[in-house]
Amino acid sequence: MAWEQLALVVQAAQLELVEGWLEVLGASAIECQSADATPWFEERAGESSPWQSVRVLALFELPVQHAHIRATLARTLDAASLESLQWRTIEDRDWAREWMQAWKPIAIGKRLWICPTWLVPPHPDAVNLWLDPGNAFGTGTHATTAMCLEWLEARDLTGCTLIDYGSGSGILGVAALLLGARFVWACDTDPAAVRVTSETATRNGVASRLWCGSPQSLPQPPVDILVANILSDPLIALAPELARHVVPGGHLALSGILESQSRQVLDAYQPTFDLAVTATRDNWLRLDGSKRN
Repeated sequence: MAWEQLALVVQAAQLELVEGWLEVLGASAIECQSADATPWFEERAGESSPWQSVRVLALFELPVQHAHIRATLARTLDAASLESLQWRTIEDRDWAREWMQAWKPIAIGKRLWICPTWLVPPHPDAVNLWLDPGNAFGTGTHATTAMCLEWLEARDLTGCTLIDYGSGSGILGVAALLLGARFVWACDTDPAAVRVTSETATRNGVASRLWCGSPQSLPQPPVDILVANILSDPLIALAPELARHVVPGGHLALSGILESQSRQVLDAYQPTFDLAVTATRDNWLRLDGSKRN
C-alpha cells in the first residue's frame, strides 16, 4: 500500500485552522515541525511555541483528490503557503521492522550497555540494561540522558541509596541498581512514567530494590545520591526540595540544562551545594558536585 504525503508551510496563526481542515479532508496523520529549524523545548505545561512558521506534513491514503484538497485549503491559506504545497508518494514498508532495525545497543563508559530486548547484547558479561523505546523519556540516545548515565557508570555505587527525580523510563535508577546501588527511589509527575519505570525495573530483575511513585510520596530520609534529568525551570524551583533529599556530603547530578541556562541553575543550588559544569554535549550540559556538610 502506498501513501501520499502533503507538505506545506503555514504561519503559526493559521496552524490550528489548517490542521482542522486536514483532518476533515481525511489525513491519517499530521506532523508539525519548525519551518526554520528554531528549537523549542517545552519547559512549562501549556507553554506556547515560539515558531513563527510551521512546516506541516499530512499523510493520506490513496487515492488522493489533489484538486479538492488544494481548493479547500486555498480558502484558508495565504498565497505563500499555497505556493509551498507539495506532494510526494511514500511506498508502504514494514514500519515496525524498520523502526526496530534503527535501534542499536548503546555503550556507556567501560561497562554499561543499553540494549533493546530484541537484540543479542554485544558483550553478554557487561552490565546490560534492557530497555525498549516507549512512551516515556529516556532511552540513552539523548545527550542529557547519556551524560547522566556516564556519570553513574564512572562512580562506585556499591551500597549507595539514590533518588532518580523525574524518572521517565526509569533508565537512570535501574542503571544505578545494576551498577551496585543498594536501593533507588524513582519519582515522576507523569503516571505513565511511573508505570514504565516499574516495568523497566521488572524487566531488569531489580524491582525488589526500586520504589516508584510521585514526588510528593518520596520518603523523608535523605539519600547518598540524587540524579535529576529534567529541565532548568523546574530544577531551579525544586532546589530547596532536592537539597532536603541529599545527605551532607552526598552527591547531586543535574541535567536537562541548556548551556545558556547554567548560571541560573548554579545560583539556585549555590547555598547548599558545590556544583560545577562537568560535561557538555549538543548545547546541553551536566552539573554535578556535593552537598556541603
